[in-house]
Amino acid sequence: MKDQLFAVIDVETTGGGINGNRLTEICIVLLRGLKVVDKFTSLINPEKEIPRQITALTGIDNNMVADAPKFHEVAKKVEELTRDAIFVAHNVNFDYNVLRNEFSELGFEYTRRKLCTVRLSRKLIPGLFSYSLGRLCDSINIPISNRHRAEGDTDATVILFQRLLSLDEDYKVINSFLHVRSRQATLPPHIDADEIHRLPESAGIYLFKDRQHKVIYAGKAINIKKRVVSHFYDRMSKEYQLGQETFSIDHETTGSELVALLLEAECIRKYYPRFNRAQKRPGPVYQIVSYTNQLGVLQLVLERTTKRRESIGTFYSRALAQEKLEYLCREFNLCPKYCSLQSNVEECSHYSIVSCEGICSGKEEVVNYNRKVETAIASLTEESSTFVIREKGRHFEEEAFVLVKEGQYQGFGFINTDAQVSRFEDYEPFLKRQTATYHTHKILSNYLRKQGAPKVIFFENSDDIQMTRPVDRTSKNAAIMASHRTLSLFS
Repeated sequence: MKDQLFAVIDVETTGGGINGNRLTEICIVLLRGLKVVDKFTSLINPEKEIPRQITALTGIDNNMVADAPKFHEVAKKVEELTRDAIFVAHNVNFDYNVLRNEFSELGFEYTRRKLCTVRLSRKLIPGLFSYSLGRLCDSINIPISNRHRAEGDTDATVILFQRLLSLDEDYKVINSFLHVRSRQATLPPHIDADEIHRLPESAGIYLFKDRQHKVIYAGKAINIKKRVVSHFYDRMSKEYQLGQETFSIDHETTGSELVALLLEAECIRKYYPRFNRAQKRPGPVYQIVSYTNQLGVLQLVLERTTKRRESIGTFYSRALAQEKLEYLCREFNLCPKYCSLQSNVEECSHYSIVSCEGICSGKEEVVNYNRKVETAIASLTEESSTFVIREKGRHFEEEAFVLVKEGQYQGFGFINTDAQVSRFEDYEPFLKRQTATYHTHKILSNYLRKQGAPKVIFFENSDDIQMTRPVDRTSKNAAIMASHRTLSLFS
């Protein structure tokens, strides 16, 4: 290991995310052990405009690189210098990925073992306030000049790396970082591998936090550790940037994927993390509304909307809404034409619904038909269900539960498996109250539609006594109807 080659590298780029970054300058210093044996530095023509904010940071402008070599003209030199070397950089994933992308543009795969001087410094020089190159060099008295230029930063990184080598004389730490199964090589610079090691391999949520402990990403997982690590293997620009800005990771186990989904939605609502895109705004829904047409017939209509307003029923897919309309038609002998299931017809002629009693052909009185429609509407709006969902807990001696009262999500909690609970209010002392939103309603609606009724206990709203009517646990249609009846009024 004493004769090992190390290529200490720094690059300057045009910015614009990992996938849009192009080189503007590169410096490579080749070390054999502690001794410098070669050096290469050059401006690079990025073949694109350099943004003004990048010029303000680095001092490199379009005129400076106009006559500089393009990357394909120096690629062979870069490949040869680093061929037998370990790739070393401060925040190595940035420099390494930029070079990989440049070689990829030329049709070549560039692969090297790599070491990060940020991570090595955190391990070998612990307890410093900051491990950015400038502040780190100030802390341990390393001279640094021509900051944010490839050669100046590389020269400082060389001195830093030489000191790190002297602190790790037997190469024990470096070898552990180079081990093929080591997480050190793929983790972002500010995350301690022990923090990842301590993450549980169970269901729950995780929160990525920045230097100021602000939540910048919230996620849910069936296996928290596996999902967190997967972020760091992803080469997408967004995932890379997320890793660069993450300084700590919090988590909370839930046992149940359903509870994890609900808790994730609450965290996104509460923290509005910058790197979360989904669940920040309500999506479109399908609502069943009623109006009286020119003939005086009470008509049911299906509307797609992003606004929350009074309706007979709210659904999260057109298929579910149409299925509900078909159910109402059959159950209350309504007309498909006047339930938005057929259009541009004089009389209804639905392929499967034949229960119409003739309102569309003049055989049924409008007053009688409207009364049936009002009864159908009342069947949906008279009562919103009160129920509890029982799910797997965080360990074998407990269960998770989710409470919905009169159609409104209340929250979740955990209870011992041997606890005696028979009434709705028995759950409330263990309840972690949460905010009901479009997303929590959609999560519960999808759960009930997919899982059905087996894990659901319904209660009478009037006195919170468990309902005595049986739930058909074998009927898929019964489960679907239960989910429609239970959640169609969420708003």
